[in-house]
Amino acid sequence: MGTARLSGGALRGAAWLRRGVTHPAVLLVLRLYIGGVFIYASMYKINFPAEFADTIASYQLAPAWSINALAVCMPWVELVAGVLLVLGWRTQAAAALLAGLLVLFCGVILVTLLRDIPIGCGCFTSVEEPMSWGTLLRDLVWLAMTLLVFAKPSAWQLESRLVATLREMLE
Repeated sequence: MGTARLSGGALRGAAWLRRGVTHPAVLLVLRLYIGGVFIYASMYKINFPAEFADTIASYQLAPAWSINALAVCMPWVELVAGVLLVLGWRTQAAAALLAGLLVLFCGVILVTLLRDIPIGCGCFTSVEEPMSWGTLLRDLVWLAMTLLVFAKPSAWQLESRLVATLREMLE
């Protein structure tokens, strides 16, 4: 009897958590947060591409011929995807792109931690504390948030409002 009551309470708690996390307002906050993080992270990299190239090179994973291209292109991808998330335009595509980047970042951080290379992640500035397992955990949490944004629609998406307005105009 006690076990059944415990499992029923756990199931109700899990259902409540699922409803809370997937509520459109919560998803809106997650969408704005993730978009804002990537917009903020891209600003330093766009303004100082040479420093960002040095950071990429310090990971010792990318071929030398690709470092400058990565340092120039990656911040713009982050910026555009972040702006799209904040605006609510093509949110699934932007979330998928950012989730892919986060998977890449998590893999690179994991390899760097296992190789014991004491460098900052280069996420927001070139002068950061050396990466730790907390850095990997942070990126994994961001990945989970991004996957939620990808999987569920949130409130106040510009795209849905614009499409509805266009349909009304055409009718």
